[in-house]
Amino acid sequence: MANKKVCDSWFATQQINEDLYLITEPHYYWYNRANLWLIKGRDQDLLFDTGLGVASLRQHVAGLIDKPLLAIASHIHFDHAGGIHEFEERAIHQAEAQALRDGDDHKALCSQPGWVDADHFECLPHSGFIAEEYSLVASEPTKILQEGDLLNLGDRTLEVLHLPGHSAGCIALYDHRSQLLFSGDVIYDGELLDELHHSNIPDYINTYERLQQLPIDIVYPGHYQTFGGNRFREILSDYLDRRRQPGCPQKKTDKGLK
Repeated sequence: MANKKVCDSWFATQQINEDLYLITEPHYYWYNRANLWLIKGRDQDLLFDTGLGVASLRQHVAGLIDKPLLAIASHIHFDHAGGIHEFEERAIHQAEAQALRDGDDHKALCSQPGWVDADHFECLPHSGFIAEEYSLVASEPTKILQEGDLLNLGDRTLEVLHLPGHSAGCIALYDHRSQLLFSGDVIYDGELLDELHHSNIPDYINTYERLQQLPIDIVYPGHYQTFGGNRFREILSDYLDRRRQPGCPQKKTDKGLK
């Protein structure tokens, strides 16, 4: 990475509507590039996922924050939880809280070769950055999330849904009134990864069967593009049709991140 320049700006921000911003890391490998959602409420703001943590997300969003902020990791993987240590109030599901406390690179996937590769960075997030030295920063969660928790922002409420399969602590946030789902890596319109060393295909099947019962208008996913209810149901059906086939192997290998 010696010949690469330091980025002028590591993050990019797009305003989706008056109370929602999408933040991305456009100089990072598209396949693993996470969507970070800043959800603004009347009394409380939420940041759902925090990216790699290779540049200061807290500093980047400072101009958009005018009330208390809770940073949430949808799950422990490094592309979603890497920057959560920067924030004073941080939350994760109980199943992966200890991994965050420990800075568990194995569960975060970044201890294995190829996950944070120098070739994945178009430019450097800061001077002296070395991809091979990347590690998840250990931090103590200030809030432990559970299935059914309600996050009251003053003018809207989001329900925590525990939806394991991709990893044990995967969550999504659901707005019943607007039928919106912030899905993290539970569902997105791309290659669904259920064969990681701590993924569980039967759990993923149960999660998708549960999601089939959920009224959805819009999905704001952890990767790639936003999609609507019709595509949501197609993705669920396609996955269940494939994984329910008799004799389908349920091996666990590390072939991707999401």
